[in-house]
Amino acid sequence: MWLPVLLASLGMCAVASDNPPSTVPIEESSLKQLLQIRRVYVDHLTGGETAAQMRDILLSSLESSKLFVLTENQERADATLKGAAEDLVFTDVHSSSDSLNARTNIGTGRTSSNSRGANAGFGIGESESEHSSERRHEAVAAVRLVNKEGDVIWATTQESLGAKFRGASTDVADKITAKLKEDFARARRLTSTTNVVPPGRSAPEQLGQIALK
Repeated sequence: MWLPVLLASLGMCAVASDNPPSTVPIEESSLKQLLQIRRVYVDHLTGGETAAQMRDILLSSLESSKLFVLTENQERADATLKGAAEDLVFTDVHSSSDSLNARTNIGTGRTSSNSRGANAGFGIGESESEHSSERRHEAVAAVRLVNKEGDVIWATTQESLGAKFRGASTDVADKITAKLKEDFARARRLTSTTNVVPPGRSAPEQLGQIALK
């Protein structure tokens, strides 16, 4: 009698291990916390002198989004934007070379009182090399939003080699702001679907039925 029960319990354990808990509820919970943010403090980014410039550009980009109020008083902020950034200007060097060489030698000889000999030689040599250098500009930033409890509720990493009408740092800042706006919109959609009232039934009726249950 215990054998079928034991096998069934082992099967349930196997199914549970094959299907680990989904991370979707955690992600949705973090997204919904974005809607509770009213003030944000942008902390100093690590990464050297270029990181300070990136912070100023990021402040300007976030201000234009109107998602929340930016404050210089960290005590009043609902969340803090932290992270690291770097803006590099470097020279990319490319070198290549091609060469072709061929050589043939033919010789015959005979030694006697009368000597006779013949020699022939053939050679080809050709080489070609290319050397080029290109000045490039690259910026990268990894930032995260941390609430007052110290929990990370949002994070992103963006990089750029520069856009057509703006530099690499400005492009990275705009990408961070665009990603934040996208996730704010997702959070609003999640909240609206959670609070949807089924057709033909009012919200008070739903609350009354929940109370009866």
